[in-house]
Amino acid sequence: MNFCSHCGQPVRFAIPDMDNRPRYLCDHCGSIHYQNPRLITGTLPVAPDDRILLCRRAIEPRLGYWTLPAGFMENGETVVAGALRETLEEAQVKAHNPVLLSMISLPEFDQVHIFYRVDMPDFHYDVTPESSAVELFEIDALPWDQIAFRTVTATLEHFLAVRDQEVPAVLTGAIEPR
Repeated sequence: MNFCSHCGQPVRFAIPDMDNRPRYLCDHCGSIHYQNPRLITGTLPVAPDDRILLCRRAIEPRLGYWTLPAGFMENGETVVAGALRETLEEAQVKAHNPVLLSMISLPEFDQVHIFYRVDMPDFHYDVTPESSAVELFEIDALPWDQIAFRTVTATLEHFLAVRDQEVPAVLTGAIEPR
């Protein structure tokens, strides 16, 4: 950040009084510009026959790799609403019964990824501008070596470990830089 978004004057990067982290500060108007993590929210859709839905990414990053439907949460929506919206946008799935499955911090990228297990009421899904392919996978046929993101791998592994639990434990933690 070079200029204040409030007044347009140059900013400096320093620790404000009574704070403990450096922030962008505007000496002209006094604004402190806080930068906070972004939330990525998505789902792990499960079909009535227990197959798992994955999307092949049609966009960067990780073009061509498989992922769960997910994306940035928008202002004015809840985490669940964002996850269901992304599932519809990326896979044309009208998901139901969201159950929190994982919440994983990525401090390296200033992100938190939150995934819900959801039911697919039917077998309807389709490609979209963001997904070049959308497929249902048997558990023993998941394309592990082609998964786009470590949070997706962790969420899939966790789902497989807790899928028989009536109230599944939530995976929490962080993925540190490699």
